[in-house]
Amino acid sequence: MANRAGTVALPSDLVDITALLDAYYDVSPDLSDPGQRVAFGTSGHRGSSLKASFNEKHIAAITQAIVEYRAGQGIRGPLFLAKDTHALSEPATNTALEVLAANGVQVLVDARHGYTPTPSASHAILKYNAGRAEDDPGRADGIVVTPSHNPPSDGGFKYNPPHGGPADTDATGWIANRANELLEADLAGVHRVQLADALAADSTGQFDFLSSYVDDLPLVLDIEAIRNAGVRIGADPMGGASVDYWGEIGERHHLDLTVVNPTVDPQWAFMTLDWDEKIRMDCSSPFAMASLIQKVSQGAGYDIATGNDADADRHGIVTPDGGLMNPNHYLSVAIDYLYRHRTGWRPDTVVGKTLVSSSMIDRVAEGLGKKLVEVPVGFKWFVPGLLSGQGAFGGEESAGASFVKRDGGVWTTDKDGILLNLLASEIRAVTGKSPSELYGELTAKYGSPSYARIDAGATREQKAKLGKLSASDVTATELAGEPITAKLTEAPGNGAKIGGLKVTTEHAWFAARPSGTEDVYKIYAESFKGDDHLKQVQAEAKALVDSVIA
Repeated sequence: MANRAGTVALPSDLVDITALLDAYYDVSPDLSDPGQRVAFGTSGHRGSSLKASFNEKHIAAITQAIVEYRAGQGIRGPLFLAKDTHALSEPATNTALEVLAANGVQVLVDARHGYTPTPSASHAILKYNAGRAEDDPGRADGIVVTPSHNPPSDGGFKYNPPHGGPADTDATGWIANRANELLEADLAGVHRVQLADALAADSTGQFDFLSSYVDDLPLVLDIEAIRNAGVRIGADPMGGASVDYWGEIGERHHLDLTVVNPTVDPQWAFMTLDWDEKIRMDCSSPFAMASLIQKVSQGAGYDIATGNDADADRHGIVTPDGGLMNPNHYLSVAIDYLYRHRTGWRPDTVVGKTLVSSSMIDRVAEGLGKKLVEVPVGFKWFVPGLLSGQGAFGGEESAGASFVKRDGGVWTTDKDGILLNLLASEIRAVTGKSPSELYGELTAKYGSPSYARIDAGATREQKAKLGKLSASDVTATELAGEPITAKLTEAPGNGAKIGGLKVTTEHAWFAARPSGTEDVYKIYAESFKGDDHLKQVQAEAKALVDSVIA
């Protein structure tokens, strides 16, 4: 742990906003450097203007590519344009609007001139498209300008097609390739008008994202139960896009809800530093959440306290009896609660999780009599199930999840941190117990797992080899004293490549995946035989992976 992790940021930790914004407009990417080209990860293109990886030219090119992609897909409905509170989000949104208007795309921006959480944008797209056929040219789609929980110096830009969730690799690959072609042509082919003209264009309209989302919450949550039980909620937007939403949720639904910190500051000077002494709005990190955890521990009086990252697609749950809940623990409780209390869901519903999430979820699903569907990392894999209602819940270990409405209809197809945070209050209201207490009951029933993620060094070549492994490349038959029961390079839930390796035994497992940004690979591991056994699993996992990628 870094020495200052969990302490309030110092002036020396803060990004120079003027320099950041100047670089957005003044710096041109060097396309001979792969790090300065457009590259879409699981959550869009991300980078920093100070590193020449998120600049005006990038956003103009990406937006033009999206215009051409949606035209090729026959999408001619409105495009919902949303942004979070990162400093680079405002200029990037303006650049995008200039390109969209020049191309005659109907754009809907926030009617309140505020910030829009990712789940609110997804909800708006789905609500607009309800009842439309998959080939209806009037379908809507969207762009969300956010790097999620990343540091204040970063920017992000992601595309959500008409299904409302993250675009798949076919879409993002096409968009990235076309954007890089436009960059190589020095933006020849990019149509653009001045911002004032874009704002005044007939094609630019407004949409009340907040009302659409907040007013519909009783369709997906038992708000009445929360209100009647008088659950005391402390909600920390952590300087992100949910800042106006939480106050409205409390007022419109008459909840005992306090917005813990309504401050919006592009430097995030109020934040406590994350594990590596960086400012990062990660609501699953005890270091980034230190101030809220301290408030609760010192008797703030909240039954449930919550945090969100900058675009509110992640959740963080703090309880008076348990502190900050591990995301895997909360997912397990949420699944157990929802599948026992949502009587309007389809009887054939399945439980969706990513393959690096806790196997406690496997045991919970089995106890519920529900089929488990295990998919690769990336929320996009949950979109079909959430749309149909059969995959009523989808969750991943990084504190991202969503679930369907009380009648089984789709709510969002992107991660919804606001929803999962409010669910904790519903659980408290209906059961009379905190999610931490309920997780204790699950461990008494199913065992108590030890879970951790570590990084191991690897060259670019080794990472590439890891990403292309086949199960036959692994000859080991035992892991940490137990016979290996499965060697997976494809997700058992849908047969998709996992871009790495997962090895399981009766009481433990590990998964290894290459990092997309650093010279490391990530080892996720879990054991139901204690911390010492987990360390043995981690050590043997590293040795096993190193031997096959050497």
